[in-house]
Amino acid sequence: MAKILLARHGNTFGPGDRVVWVGAQEDLPLVEKGEAQAEALGEALRDAALTPVRIICGPLKRTRRAAELVAGLTGFGGEIEIDLRLREIDYGSWGGKTSDEIEAEFGREALEEWDVHHRRPMGCDWSPDEATLKTNALAAMADAAKTEGLAVVITSNGILRYMHAALEGADDNAKVKTGYCCGANIKGEHGTRLFWNAAPEADLLKQTFG
Repeated sequence: MAKILLARHGNTFGPGDRVVWVGAQEDLPLVEKGEAQAEALGEALRDAALTPVRIICGPLKRTRRAAELVAGLTGFGGEIEIDLRLREIDYGSWGGKTSDEIEAEFGREALEEWDVHHRRPMGCDWSPDEATLKTNALAAMADAAKTEGLAVVITSNGILRYMHAALEGADDNAKVKTGYCCGANIKGEHGTRLFWNAAPEADLLKQTFG
């Protein structure tokens, strides 16, 4: 059984920006606060004396940049691995719209299915399909766990919800805030949540992974 650290990239919107749903087709970079959030994760790992053996991220700008910042602050000496299975969900016709616009077009119940209950809304044109997302989430975590040492996986909120669903543990909120992280214990095709949606703090990381 191996422990892995899962993290969400930082903010892609700054003060005054129009906040919209950002999926696979909305390849936005980190804003200043988002870079600071990624740096906070790297600093927490450094202060906990934890140097990743592997850093794995999705292919979008926001996850790649977060991975670069974490690598630079932790003394990571390897190559950052790009895993296409960690690419955010393509939200289809929901992508690029505000929550208010989505509610007006698709209804409050459809919006709450995902935003509150963490279930894919019926009839939405998202991709990949549900089975592929579940399979990819579990496989990406299982591959990261094949590591002697700490593996850090940086991805997006939608993918993290599928990772949450694939793991056992307390029925906590699946949503992960920007810049926050999660710990998981993985053995083969099974795993448990050690913590979820936590601010990156050195004491927590040292206690979990040290």
